[in-house]
Amino acid sequence: MNKAVLTVLAKDRVGIIALVSTRLSQLDVNILDITQTVMDEDVFVMLMLVDINLSKASFHDVQENLRKLGEENGISIRLQREEIFDAMHKI
Repeated sequence: MNKAVLTVLAKDRVGIIALVSTRLSQLDVNILDITQTVMDEDVFVMLMLVDINLSKASFHDVQENLRKLGEENGISIRLQREEIFDAMHKI
Protein backbone atom coordinates (compact mmCIF):
# COMPACT_ATOMS: atom_id res chain seq x y z
CA MET A 1 0.00 0.00 0.00
CA ASN A 2 1.29 3.46 -0.90
CA LYS A 3 -0.28 5.71 1.75
CA ALA A 4 -0.20 9.49 1.92
CA VAL A 5 -1.65 12.19 4.16
CA LEU A 6 -3.74 14.88 2.49
CA THR A 7 -4.46 18.15 4.30
CA VAL A 8 -6.96 20.75 3.18
CA LEU A 9 -7.38 24.25 4.65
CA ALA A 10 -9.96 26.73 3.40
CA LYS A 11 -12.57 29.27 4.28
CA ASP A 12 -15.60 27.09 4.90
CA ARG A 13 -18.08 26.75 2.05
CA VAL A 14 -20.29 24.16 0.43
CA GLY A 15 -18.62 21.55 -1.75
CA ILE A 16 -15.02 21.34 -0.53
CA ILE A 17 -15.21 17.64 0.34
CA ALA A 18 -16.96 16.91 -2.95
CA LEU A 19 -14.35 18.86 -4.92
CA VAL A 20 -11.40 17.04 -3.37
CA SER A 21 -12.96 13.56 -3.29
CA THR A 22 -14.08 13.86 -6.93
CA ARG A 23 -10.53 14.72 -8.01
CA LEU A 24 -9.13 11.84 -5.96
CA SER A 25 -11.57 9.49 -7.68
CA GLN A 26 -10.53 10.79 -11.10
CA LEU A 27 -6.91 10.06 -10.17
CA ASP A 28 -7.76 6.54 -8.87
CA VAL A 29 -6.74 7.49 -5.34
CA ASN A 30 -8.62 5.62 -2.59
CA ILE A 31 -9.70 7.44 0.59
CA LEU A 32 -8.90 5.22 3.59
CA ASP A 33 -9.86 7.61 6.38
CA ILE A 34 -11.20 11.14 6.61
CA THR A 35 -11.77 13.67 9.35
CA GLN A 36 -12.90 17.25 9.04
CA THR A 37 -13.90 20.11 11.24
CA VAL A 38 -14.82 23.76 11.02
CA MET A 39 -12.86 25.93 13.43
CA ASP A 40 -13.91 29.36 14.65
CA GLU A 41 -17.08 29.13 12.50
CA ASP A 42 -15.36 29.60 9.12
CA VAL A 43 -12.02 27.74 8.88
CA PHE A 44 -12.47 24.35 7.19
CA VAL A 45 -9.80 21.76 8.06
CA MET A 46 -9.72 18.25 6.59
CA LEU A 47 -7.26 15.39 6.93
CA MET A 48 -7.39 12.30 4.74
CA LEU A 49 -5.35 9.14 4.70
CA VAL A 50 -5.26 8.00 1.09
CA ASP A 51 -3.83 5.10 -0.90
CA ILE A 52 -2.28 6.11 -4.23
CA ASN A 53 -1.21 2.57 -5.15
CA LEU A 54 -3.84 2.17 -7.92
CA SER A 55 -3.26 5.58 -9.48
CA LYS A 56 -1.72 5.56 -12.92
CA ALA A 57 -0.12 8.93 -12.09
CA SER A 58 3.12 9.23 -10.14
CA PHE A 59 3.04 10.52 -6.56
CA HIS A 60 4.49 13.82 -7.76
CA ASP A 61 1.84 14.15 -10.49
CA VAL A 62 -0.98 13.44 -8.01
CA GLN A 63 0.56 15.94 -5.58
CA GLU A 64 0.85 18.62 -8.28
CA ASN A 65 -2.66 17.97 -9.61
CA LEU A 66 -4.13 18.47 -6.13
CA ARG A 67 -2.02 21.58 -5.50
CA LYS A 68 -3.30 23.12 -8.73
CA LEU A 69 -6.89 22.18 -7.86
CA GLY A 70 -6.47 24.02 -4.58
CA GLU A 71 -4.89 27.02 -6.24
CA GLU A 72 -7.74 27.24 -8.78
CA ASN A 73 -10.33 27.11 -5.98
CA GLY A 74 -8.72 29.28 -3.31
CA ILE A 75 -7.94 26.43 -0.92
CA SER A 76 -4.71 24.90 0.37
CA ILE A 77 -4.23 21.22 -0.49
CA ARG A 78 -1.05 19.42 0.56
CA LEU A 79 -0.16 15.77 -0.03
CA GLN A 80 2.70 14.11 1.86
CA ARG A 81 3.90 10.53 1.89
CA GLU A 82 2.78 8.87 5.12
CA GLU A 83 6.32 7.97 6.19
CA ILE A 84 7.46 11.60 5.83
CA PHE A 85 4.41 12.85 7.72
CA ASP A 86 5.09 10.31 10.49
CA ALA A 87 8.78 11.23 10.71
CA MET A 88 7.96 14.94 10.97
CA HIS A 89 5.57 14.35 13.86
CA LYS A 90 7.59 11.95 16.04
CA ILE A 91 8.56 13.24 19.46
